[in-house]
Amino acid sequence: MKLSQRIKSRVVGLGIALFLTVSCNTQDKSIAENIHVAPIDYSAKVYPQLDTENSRWFFFSSASRPFGMVNLSPDTQIGGSWGSGYRYKTDTIKGFSHIHAWQMSGVSVMPVTVSEENSKTIFTDFYSKFSHKKEKIAPGYHYVELDRYHITSELTSTKRVGFHQYSFPENEKAAVLFNLNTLLGPCENTNGFLEQNNKNELSGKLVMEPTHRRPKPVTVYFKAIFNSDISEIEHDENTGNYLVNLNSDNGKVLMKLGISYTSVENASNNITQELPHWNFNEVISDSKTEWNGLLGRIAIKGGTETDQKRFYTDLWHALQGRRTINDANGAYPDNTGEQFRIGQLPLDENGKPKFNHFNSDSFWGAQWTINTLWGLVYPDIMEDFVHSLLQYYKDGGLIPRGPSGGNYTYVMTGASSTPFIVSAIQKGIITEDLESIYQALKKNHMPNGIMGKSGYEHTTNLGGGLKHYIEKGYVPYPIPEGNFGSHEDGASLTLEYAYQDWTLAQLSKKLNHQDDYDYFMNRSTHYKNVFDSEIVWMRPKNIEGIWKSDYDPYQSENGFIESNGAQSTWFVPHDLEGLADLMGGKDKAIEKLNEQFKTAEKINFTAGNSHAQELHPEYSRIPVNYGNQPSVQMAFIFNELGRSDLSQYWSRAVVNKAFSGLSPSTGFNGDEDQGLMGSLSVLMKIGLFQMNGGTETNPRYTIGSPLFDEVRIKLNQDHFPNKTFTIKALNNSASNVYINKASFNDKAIYDFNISHQDLINGGELILEMANRTHAKH
Repeated sequence: MKLSQRIKSRVVGLGIALFLTVSCNTQDKSIAENIHVAPIDYSAKVYPQLDTENSRWFFFSSASRPFGMVNLSPDTQIGGSWGSGYRYKTDTIKGFSHIHAWQMSGVSVMPVTVSEENSKTIFTDFYSKFSHKKEKIAPGYHYVELDRYHITSELTSTKRVGFHQYSFPENEKAAVLFNLNTLLGPCENTNGFLEQNNKNELSGKLVMEPTHRRPKPVTVYFKAIFNSDISEIEHDENTGNYLVNLNSDNGKVLMKLGISYTSVENASNNITQELPHWNFNEVISDSKTEWNGLLGRIAIKGGTETDQKRFYTDLWHALQGRRTINDANGAYPDNTGEQFRIGQLPLDENGKPKFNHFNSDSFWGAQWTINTLWGLVYPDIMEDFVHSLLQYYKDGGLIPRGPSGGNYTYVMTGASSTPFIVSAIQKGIITEDLESIYQALKKNHMPNGIMGKSGYEHTTNLGGGLKHYIEKGYVPYPIPEGNFGSHEDGASLTLEYAYQDWTLAQLSKKLNHQDDYDYFMNRSTHYKNVFDSEIVWMRPKNIEGIWKSDYDPYQSENGFIESNGAQSTWFVPHDLEGLADLMGGKDKAIEKLNEQFKTAEKINFTAGNSHAQELHPEYSRIPVNYGNQPSVQMAFIFNELGRSDLSQYWSRAVVNKAFSGLSPSTGFNGDEDQGLMGSLSVLMKIGLFQMNGGTETNPRYTIGSPLFDEVRIKLNQDHFPNKTFTIKALNNSASNVYINKASFNDKAIYDFNISHQDLINGGELILEMANRTHAKH
């Protein structure tokens, strides 16, 4: 007898549950055979053009894999680290370059057609107009038409190989110009060299000249292989660049270009390992699959279509920007010593690197961003980065806070990698060699460690004022020894060091170093030494201990780093109750902070809509700034002081005002340092935050006000015991921002906190939302 059934089948693919209805017959061999579900394309929800009117060199990616060595995309602006790369309002493409990294750039190429008219000027006049109307961009893919040459250009990549597909017009002479000697982003490309190896292969190299931040040169090697024969190579002595003329019968040219920071041979091997075929569409598909695998670890329901697109764009930002620098065989550039050397990462039983090595901007601010997001959703990525930071220690003797070109840059300040690594240990992501890791971290907190260096202080260690911090309990402003680097802002440095000392103390405690624990816990109270109880603000003081005169807490960078005193007064994530006591109690602290939010709301909680506007008078005096890292924890301070309702209210308000745009003209409204602000936006929208960066024993998460009705996190099985953790926000809406009841696995939660261990054991967090709070104050 035939039976018709309506079967609701829950299918989990790439981390999201799909619900579908099917009809089937009991005589069928298997119901499953009649079900075909296409996986969700999360990458289609990403809007790469977000904020590209304000982007910097490493901000934009298109034809790139997660943390790819190759970051292939068009450049419309090529000069300077800021305001360069892909800038949406500039209508001229100046090349397709392969490296868009922190303080590194290189290997720019441009497909052209050569005629009698332009043959004599092609080396200096080769840019082309383009239109966004004839452009398609997605993670791992970029399509654009060059108006000047009528060339259709398509770009994709593997981790270390750029893959180009050019469709040239018929009866035109096809060529690719290698612009190897040019100012490109943050640095000059010089000494460009190209040679032909056989009928369709080239190899070459260029030098990325030193910058103020990266003081040593770095050589990038490359191998290029065409599917067409090379007819001729022309070299221009004035520019030093090369024109590669091609025999293209069908008008379509494919080019693979692999890069390496160690040798041409390794660049060639990167191609062999990652791209042995010529199937362009297959690489696009593989890239989409890789992106979807990571993006799909968080599945959301609810919100508007724009909300969902913005969410996955934020998440995409959290997974790119920081770049791989090792080859497929584990070779990597080591610039930490007096002489350059080629290092070798340890290999597994299959001959693959056990971890990757990275080029990375600062971890300054990571405690409130990638510490939490990576530590929960991407522990495999966090593990890779920790091992990379430790490799720098093995090579150069210090754990870096932002390495570039295989060397230290001393970007920003403090020992910002300490909270990152301690968080990974406390969450059970890093479990081996803890004693040696502790000693490496401790070195950075002591004289001659990285904490003593101010921003980009390469040859001395005085600008960080660590000597004074240890002897006097604070960093004076100004530093009496003079100027040695950037960000010598004593009040901020004192606050930063105190927090980082507290995080190191937690690891001291874990490893039973009682004397060290007592020592660093004592140092963690030094924040009190720059708090002026008479004016109830943090305030700089000089070497004699005298408060800065004519002090204005709303004046930007007045003893504070990329912030003002009003914002940085709250930079005590490890002891907010102690800070409240200094302010006269929790009620007074809450009132003070609430007024700051009311004031900041008037200009949308950000100092303009780009990092360049932060110092403008109309923006710089903002008391809460969600456009830069120093104050992005402020909405969740209320929870620590017993007013979770205000954390819920203000965190949702910040999301609506600062992190809801979806256009080239807006997005992060400030400084998106390689995924930090994207990560913050994701955390605020799923309603989870960690005030101290997840560095205490069994770290806890503060529960905020989720933007979405349901958030389903696929937990990494290599690191965590369960499969999924789900947040359900019942009766959620734009007005229902308060949580009146919370429960986890049917157990009531009253303090709006959940431990890391409970969370990774899996289950459901149920939040009952309402438009007013029932909390008792």
